[in-house]
Amino acid sequence: MGFGSYDESEQQDQTVDTDDDAAVNVHENDHDGDVSFESDLSTDDLVGQLQDMKGDDADDDE
Repeated sequence: MGFGSYDESEQQDQTVDTDDDAAVNVHENDHDGDVSFESDLSTDDLVGQLQDMKGDDADDDE
């Protein structure tokens, strides 16, 4: 059972020259804040819609 060619010489002495100044800073655009929205529906109505959506997923599995 073969998994393709394997050359150990390609696996030796792998060095990577990195430039930290050019690296991506994943925290550069961090934001702390709040999210809010307005809805005419009550919490019970929203939970009912969620339950309907969850029920629809069960129908898709059959």
